[in-house]
Amino acid sequence: MTKHSCNCEKCQHQMCAKRVPIFSTLNTEEINRVVSLIIRKRYSRGEMIVIEGSRLNSLIIINSGKVKAFRDTLEGKEQILYIFSQGDFFGEKNLLINQNAQYNVEALEETNVCTIEKDDFKKLLREYPEIGMKIIEELCNRLERLENAVESMGTKNAEERINAVLLEFARKYGKEDQSGIVVNLPLSREGIANYIGVTRETVSRKMNLLQEEGIIEMVGNKKVIIRDIDAL
Repeated sequence: MTKHSCNCEKCQHQMCAKRVPIFSTLNTEEINRVVSLIIRKRYSRGEMIVIEGSRLNSLIIINSGKVKAFRDTLEGKEQILYIFSQGDFFGEKNLLINQNAQYNVEALEETNVCTIEKDDFKKLLREYPEIGMKIIEELCNRLERLENAVESMGTKNAEERINAVLLEFARKYGKEDQSGIVVNLPLSREGIANYIGVTRETVSRKMNLLQEEGIIEMVGNKKVIIRDIDAL
């Protein structure tokens, strides 16, 4: 696995700490303390950042880019659990309870990450308990998302799941302009299928139907314009 250092004074002070939700309550002096502990790494699209079952010794924060967390099912199919993007973090459970990685993490595009080693991370938690509270909040959000995903697979049909994932991506990655909400999709059609538990053909068919109805407009394979978000 190739890793490159990322030396950027601007991202060091703004992206790596100040814009990360778990550090949002810290003042400038405390942010500088966090920044002094950060090690920066860069991954290319398709590179593995974490291998399931491996030992992680650092908290990993996404500085820029997007990654997917996934497992391989017994049938050999990829099951996507999370999409992490700027400001998101992972690896915290491995540090707090000495647990090996429970999923793989792969870069979806060129991705810069900031890492904080285990001992330094534990010192931060002792010095700034509010960081721990923010991490708990985020883990509760993830648990809620997984519970909703399980419920969705049991109760929602394919069309409802696709609508829901488009709304999720619009909230996280969408930008409004005169044409609607422009969303750069973090996943391919197959990736979306693996994320919501349907087939690739179903995703393509349902998205084509949404386009025919004028609810969305597909621009190539990785961009969607949502023209009627209320209809979703």
